[in-house]
Amino acid sequence: MTSQKLIAALEQGDRRALARAITLVESTRADHRDEAERLVETLLPETGKAVRIGISGPPGAGKSTFIECFGLEGIALGRRIAVLAVDPSSKRGGGAILGDKTRMTELARSSAAFIRPSSAGDRAGGVARRTREAILLCEAAGFDTVLVETVGVGQAETAVAEIVDMFVLIVPPAAGDELQGIKRGVIELADLVLVNKADGELAAAAQRSTADYASAVGLLRPPLPEWQVPVRAISALEGVGIEEVWDDVTRAALEQSGAWSRRRAEQARAALWSEIDDGLIEHFREAPAVARRLAAIEQEVMSGTLTPAAAARALLAAFFGGA
Repeated sequence: MTSQKLIAALEQGDRRALARAITLVESTRADHRDEAERLVETLLPETGKAVRIGISGPPGAGKSTFIECFGLEGIALGRRIAVLAVDPSSKRGGGAILGDKTRMTELARSSAAFIRPSSAGDRAGGVARRTREAILLCEAAGFDTVLVETVGVGQAETAVAEIVDMFVLIVPPAAGDELQGIKRGVIELADLVLVNKADGELAAAAQRSTADYASAVGLLRPPLPEWQVPVRAISALEGVGIEEVWDDVTRAALEQSGAWSRRRAEQARAALWSEIDDGLIEHFREAPAVARRLAAIEQEVMSGTLTPAAAARALLAAFFGGA
């Protein structure tokens, strides 16, 4: 498919064309990168109209169950939902291994939904390098809500907050000791905290956890001064509380329109520096003077005969000196 045909199909909301476009932006081939950048640049005027929501939480919290229930509720409200599920990648093959499409079967069947599993690769924070561009492509294809599901939860996972409007933390019912396992830095970034599995035998525990998290959130400075972070008990399995979450999203979009614009501007600047960082590291690794010495110096560091600081100085000297 030529670029012009791909753009035309994308603008008509063709999900197959969207999948092809995302594959293109995820490619590391130099010719594909050039084509992908031209594609995103052409489509840029059609982007920016969707609500971007990050979904994070520890394994077992029920993120995929929530996303399917939340997505189906959104479709019933007339929305078009795109899900970018960033999976842990295989160390050998580098592919996505969790397969979120198989865990969101009902949502995947809807013509108003698009689900794309992507490998996190070696990117810090579990957010694939080109997820930002994939969000823009989803918006250009007419999806008005883009959900980014991230790998696990932890200090590194906060990278997702740099590419979304609203960061949602999903947690299971937890006792005090388990609550300590959720890093403060993640809770500080949350715009909405959802205690899932508030059903059956866990219903009472979920209500207690909701009160605990609400107390913890109350002690922290909110991400935005205009927004008091809600903490809700929900059951994604039974669909309890999901409508209220959509109300929170709608209210946040109305009350924080100015704040979201400022956030997106800051995110664009952060993306610029991220691309510069990636480009410099790539250029550094490919430099002949570095490539000749890199493997040997890495071995010295790994064996403990050379400190990482000394090794870095040697490689940087080789890079700048071309020796």
